[in-house]
Amino acid sequence: MTTFLKGHGTENDFVIIPDAENAIELSPATVAALCDRRAGVGGDGVLHVVRSAAHPEARHLAAEAEWFMDYRNGDGSIAEMCGNGVRVFARYLQHAGHATEGDIAVATRGGVKRVHIDKEGLITVGMGRATLPEGEVTVTVDDRSWPARNVNMGNPHAIAFVADLAHAGTLYDPPPFAPANVYPEGVNVEFVVDRGPRHVAMRVHERGSGETRSCGTGACAVAVATARRDGLDPAVTGAPVTYDIDLPGGRLTITERPDGEIEMTGPAVIVAEGELDADWFAAIETVNP
Repeated sequence: MTTFLKGHGTENDFVIIPDAENAIELSPATVAALCDRRAGVGGDGVLHVVRSAAHPEARHLAAEAEWFMDYRNGDGSIAEMCGNGVRVFARYLQHAGHATEGDIAVATRGGVKRVHIDKEGLITVGMGRATLPEGEVTVTVDDRSWPARNVNMGNPHAIAFVADLAHAGTLYDPPPFAPANVYPEGVNVEFVVDRGPRHVAMRVHERGSGETRSCGTGACAVAVATARRDGLDPAVTGAPVTYDIDLPGGRLTITERPDGEIEMTGPAVIVAEGELDADWFAAIETVNP
């Protein structure tokens, strides 16, 4: 039997598959079946928990981080990073006795992330530095188009400031962007409105998952884009900048430090634990090897 858990970070939810020695082969079809909200467990993605030393993509990080977050999008595709996923991953490590309150390191395809679990239960993740590629980008929904800020957090984001979050539409399908070659592997698109000083709200279409209740890397990208729009750059002023970001699933607090490091703070919850039916799991692997 294959053990699984279910967790969420500001309602960005994940199926967690503990697999320390990387013995479970998760095909894209299997991941998609696990994330199916009607015929599977249901989730925006899968957190495959593997020791770094046991995974070929993470062995070079094993000296820095014992555990590797082998993250998959809900459609089975592989992603570089997932900010909410890192918090839930850290909460799982604490739940399983692999970590305690304080500081831990988590290996991801986007590098090693520094995580702090505080006594109140909030988890802060060092998300690395943002890069802001040059060039104009436009995103479109129905008959509306907006200029978008191109921000990379280890994965690509296009941030559009809008008058009303309803203008983002259903976000069932990826919003078209131009020029077509700016995001060759697709992009996460964030739509942002102001709520107050250092306070915005957003909706997001995550590539490979559709609209999600929350996106950690997206919230970081939004904070950076909003700060630059507001004329704030910690590297220039020498003072950190903090924004509260409201997402459909809750609030994240994002701080950009003068050295460029971005920290994300928010909750992470384990809600269930169980076992996948062996016949169901085997049937997926047989039909979709």
